[in-house]
Amino acid sequence: MLRLGSRLSVLGQRVAPAAAASCSPYLTSVRFKRSAAKSGRVSAASGSGTCRTRYFTAGADRSAALTMAIRQIESSFGKGSVMQLGSTKIAERVEVISSGSLSLDLALGVGGIPRGRVVEIYGPESSGKTTLALSCIAEAQKTEGGVCAFIDAEHAIDAHYAKALGVDIDALYVSQPDSGEEALEIADTLIRSGAVDLVVLDSVAALVPRAELEGEMGDQQIALQARLMSQALRKLTGSLSKSNCTIIFLNQIRQKVGIIFGSPEVTSGGTALRYYASVRLDIRRKTAIKEGDQIVGNETVVKVAKNKLASPFKVANFDMMFGHGIDRQSELLDLGVQKGLLKRSGAWYSLAGSDEPIAQGKAKAKVFLQENPEIAKELEAKLRRMLFEPTEEDTEVVRIVVDTVSEDTDKDEPSTTSSEEGEADIASGAEGEVDIETGSEGEKITG
Repeated sequence: MLRLGSRLSVLGQRVAPAAAASCSPYLTSVRFKRSAAKSGRVSAASGSGTCRTRYFTAGADRSAALTMAIRQIESSFGKGSVMQLGSTKIAERVEVISSGSLSLDLALGVGGIPRGRVVEIYGPESSGKTTLALSCIAEAQKTEGGVCAFIDAEHAIDAHYAKALGVDIDALYVSQPDSGEEALEIADTLIRSGAVDLVVLDSVAALVPRAELEGEMGDQQIALQARLMSQALRKLTGSLSKSNCTIIFLNQIRQKVGIIFGSPEVTSGGTALRYYASVRLDIRRKTAIKEGDQIVGNETVVKVAKNKLASPFKVANFDMMFGHGIDRQSELLDLGVQKGLLKRSGAWYSLAGSDEPIAQGKAKAKVFLQENPEIAKELEAKLRRMLFEPTEEDTEVVRIVVDTVSEDTDKDEPSTTSSEEGEADIASGAEGEVDIETGSEGEKITG
């Protein structure tokens, strides 16, 4: 790499022989790109120790320069440091872990929470944040056979409740750290191991910086938690992508002071998590579910506040039953009727293609699915195929649309002008006396 004040010149001034020997196509393409764009001429090395003026040949020189640059990068940083996007796993469809709720998976647009990313779940107290996170753990253990870890910074996990939600507590790794630094170091170590599929940290608000623990009550500490989270997320994001591990941060809500217009709500731990998170879920209680005078659950609303993988701001509604978690049978009934896999005539439910009713009323239909898990599992599998996997008809429609667009583009494409022929000659890299500012017939070429 040459400094701006070096002896090598664009306009053919005399240079030292050592500097002239380094006038390679790589330097020609990179070092004199701006000069070539203005004058159409650059300097090339000659055997006499001077750089004589020649016309820039774009195609061959640029290709050789790019190849040389990639080789230099790979020798410095390792193979795979620079890749073409279409040849990497980044271009493939992202892997997901089901949230345990069909409606939420549908709202997320990709069938679940993405793997290798940061996910934030926030909401008011007792809104279902921990329940939703434990549901994700149960799904990761069931469908993927994955290894999961729960970092309990709040020291409030209930093993019996987790087991009731379907979590294999014997296979779940739990840590109850004493400080925020310890919690994030544990998470970083687990992620870097490459052997963990899902890490849940409950919660960001409970990550107490060590300096705050060692201080006195009432000491004013400025943004310690925000700086801790910002530093941790900078380190974690790369490890998450390489290990294909997902981390779910549970977060609490605080109120900003002096807000007149707009929402005064803000999540704790600073703003870094908002930027690093690929998915942010806002979970709220809607109304209570009663059986007689007894409250047995809540209607829950989850808004996808941020989504880097699909359309954001979609809303999912489902029931959370106390002691059981997400009411999957209710979702199966609602989506099954909506997609035509179930029939409802008045209060009677029946399977599609069968006139024999399975139950009268939604409550009894839920009991039927609970007592017949094979039917419920088959119904869920069909719904997931319909909702998240493209059919052959959909693929055929996409192919027809693409072919039609290509034909229209070919019809509308203008014929090649002499200036475009001049550009083609320049891009080919031939060593000819072709002026960059004028084409083969003297027409001006822009760009």
